[in-house]
Amino acid sequence: MKKEKQGKQVQLKEKENKISIHDKIMSIKDDVLNLKSKKAKSKIVKKLTEKTKKIKEEVKKVEVTQNNIKKAKTSKSKKDLDKMYVIPLGGLEEVGKNCTIIQYKDEIIIVDAGAIFPDENLPGIDLVIPDYTFLENNKSKIKGLFVTHGHEDHIGGIPYLYEKIEKDTIIYGGKLTNALIKSKFENFGVKKDLPKMVEVGSRSKVSVGKYFTVEFVKVTHSIADSYSLSVKTPAGHVFLTGDFKIDLTPVDNEKVDFVRLSELGEEGVDLMLSDSTNSEVEGFTPSERSVGDAFRQEFQKATGRIVVAVFASHVHRIQQIIDTAAQFKRKIAIDGRSLLKVFEIAPSVGRLTIPENLLIPISSVDKYDDDKIVILCTGTQGEPLAALSRIAKNMHKHIALREGDTVIISSTPIPGNEKAVSTNINNILKYDVDLVFKKIAGIHVSGHGSKEEQKLMLNLINPKHFMPVHGEYRMLKAHMRSAIETGVPKDKILLTQNGDKIEVTREYAKINGKVNSGEILVDGLGVGDIGSKVIKDRQQLSEDGIVIVAYSIDKNTGKIVSGPEMSTKGFVYYKDSEDTIKEAQDLLDKKISKNETYLGRDWADLKGNVRDLLSRFFYEKLKRNPIILPMLLEI
Repeated sequence: MKKEKQGKQVQLKEKENKISIHDKIMSIKDDVLNLKSKKAKSKIVKKLTEKTKKIKEEVKKVEVTQNNIKKAKTSKSKKDLDKMYVIPLGGLEEVGKNCTIIQYKDEIIIVDAGAIFPDENLPGIDLVIPDYTFLENNKSKIKGLFVTHGHEDHIGGIPYLYEKIEKDTIIYGGKLTNALIKSKFENFGVKKDLPKMVEVGSRSKVSVGKYFTVEFVKVTHSIADSYSLSVKTPAGHVFLTGDFKIDLTPVDNEKVDFVRLSELGEEGVDLMLSDSTNSEVEGFTPSERSVGDAFRQEFQKATGRIVVAVFASHVHRIQQIIDTAAQFKRKIAIDGRSLLKVFEIAPSVGRLTIPENLLIPISSVDKYDDDKIVILCTGTQGEPLAALSRIAKNMHKHIALREGDTVIISSTPIPGNEKAVSTNINNILKYDVDLVFKKIAGIHVSGHGSKEEQKLMLNLINPKHFMPVHGEYRMLKAHMRSAIETGVPKDKILLTQNGDKIEVTREYAKINGKVNSGEILVDGLGVGDIGSKVIKDRQQLSEDGIVIVAYSIDKNTGKIVSGPEMSTKGFVYYKDSEDTIKEAQDLLDKKISKNETYLGRDWADLKGNVRDLLSRFFYEKLKRNPIILPMLLEI
């Protein structure tokens, strides 16, 4: 209202100035018409000159005023610049649970909602997802979920997200991506009332809300239907690469859309967020087609059964294995729930071609000659219950490794999984089999671009500001160095953390505040109900075990009737440590009076005393800290 009032005042002032100037010009005209003598003429000419001079000065003043008004309109202060916010909830200083929020005024869009698998420091945890509290508190503002591709670290958290936000929030993704998301909801127990899913393709433009325009741009990755995203609002232009590599000979012939990427760069990008996974790897990532050649070589050498462990979502890799198996007239048996799901979904959306009669049940493997069999399974990351891990431990129901078998692990360990993968390799090598993995043969290539591909993307987009994402801190740092090499000023690069609010305008990008972020632990059907105390207890149980101490208490008198009776789990083997247990019991007999009454609140005191006494005793005696669990039974 204030700005409108000021504008009206300026317009009135301009009008008044114009009227006064017009009146003065008319008076001069009248003077000229009333000339009657040379004398009068000379007087009036003099008068005219003076009036004209004054008018010119006044006109000049008006022009200066008008120019100042125009400048004030076009050059706003930093304070008045139109702003948008980019908020990563996951994917920074980690490889996984990618999720990014983009907010402009009262509207929000979400890019990806992934998960990450827990490491050994989170015993019993099935999945880790971002903390969606911010989105839950602002769910009325959310206008859509945009998904770059169908990998677990980008879609694994979606069913949990939709427990927190409006169920009618539309999901935008490629054909395969949407099919995989639908499967996620079904595994979650949601078959009806699924969110609306809109299929997109390369150069699909989606307008949501009043302000957002999102465009999907084709890039290559280790899964079909992978896209970068261009996000435009009145405040600026943000570009997210998603996961990408520059594969010039992709298996599905769907190439990187270089033309559109360069056009977007020409249009101007205010902030670019880019995949940093391979930022420490020199050169270019080899084409996925090179893996097909490596498979053919290994299949040709193999004389017995071939066991291939592969990522279930790596559809291009699976297609090459299928093609190679068909070429060498081998049948394929599949083991692994996620793999079976992909073999169900991918052909239905035209992303997997399987020759007729190629697939056989895993239970029928022994009915065929060894040189006619390929066993395709999960377990590339050493997951304890995955098919390859069970085969390696000789615990598989249908497959037992034997002389002449060839085992191919077509992957590299994700950071944090190195130990589990190494254990699997060691277990497999105990059998007389040929083991093939990346360190020995080119049986795997990454789906992420290396340094030169990252530099190429930076050159194509030419962003004003740059923010490396999707990687551990050292990866983000390495990507920053590459960006500097391509000409991005160091002060225009943002190294951020999950939860940071990045304020973006057409002139600057900076960290301005923080939102609630972190990780939510998923354990079975429980989501977020496992806190640090429970995890600490689990770690303690796994390291030092538990000691259970039982007392019987008379419910009438409150006196101890019997006890302490002691048993242990994961602490010491009772028969080998009878003396130690006897010492602990004697200590309790000495320190815990049986003549006292223990009623109501006194039970807590009794339990606390038992814990303190035994904790000190076992640490002094054995340098161990088992969990002490007192049990009081009323009789």
